[in-house]
Order: sequence, then structure tokens, then C-alpha cells
Amino acid sequence: MKISPSKLNMFTLFKLPSAYFCGVRAKVLNDQQCITTVKHRWINQNPFKSMFWAVQGMAAEFSTGAMMLIKIRGSGKKVSMLVISNTAKFIKKATGRITFVCNDGDKIDHALAEAIKTGEGQTIWLESVATNKEGEVVSTFKFEWSIKVKGSK
Repeated sequence: MKISPSKLNMFTLFKLPSAYFCGVRAKVLNDQQCITTVKHRWINQNPFKSMFWAVQGMAAEFSTGAMMLIKIRGSGKKVSMLVISNTAKFIKKATGRITFVCNDGDKIDHALAEAIKTGEGQTIWLESVATNKEGEVVSTFKFEWSIKVKGSK
């Protein structure tokens, strides 16, 4: 079964309900890029009339993790994945529809190939950049993912 944005959105309803109800949605998913969006609404706001940082984090993590999922599925191997650390930088208030873009498909390819080749766990930093409708960067998130082929030592 091919993973598509609509299937990912249905996945969030059942497996990540807080992301779903806050409005996090996948829009584009391919080998090189994943784009997610979330609109500033009452349910995901902070006291300063902008989007709560954790909602931005959910959308950003989703943009990196969804691409990891399709790469792992494409490898035909059983691979575990886990976020082990992250950093974030907030530049501007997040209001309106915010778009999160991860363009790190090549990084995932290299780390996954190395994990499969060596049987050793690998770590990889993936970045998601969030912009508003004017194209201004509102935040950047970096997630350190750990991947390991299951059954390897």
C-alpha cells in the first residue's frame, strides 16, 4: 500500500489525535520533500494570539517523520525510528496557515543505506522550515532521528 498525504491524515485521526484535532495535515509527500500545514485557530493558540509552539512542533515533526516512513517502507526492511532530540527557533508569530517543509530526502537515503549495510544504528538530523502565507519564515525545527534495522545487533 502506497503512503499518501490522505492516508497519513487518516492515520493521524486514529494514531495522533491531538495533531489531527489541532489541524495538522500532510499536503505533499514524495522522495525528496514532505509538506505539512496547520492553520492558527482557537484550539491551537497560545495566550499571545499565535499558534502554540507545541502545535508547530507536531507539524514539523510530522513533515520529517512521514518522509522517514516512506523511505523505510521503500527499503523493504524492518527499521525502527525514534526522535532522540530536537531544537527549535521561533522567528515570528505564527498566525494564519503555516506551511512546514522538509527537503531532506537525500539525507534519509544515506543514513538508511548505511544502517542497512552495516547493521549499526544511525542518527540523522532533519530540518523543517515553517513559513506563513507571505513566505516569511516563522520557525525552524530540527529533529535528531535514530534509525536501526530490526534484528541487527
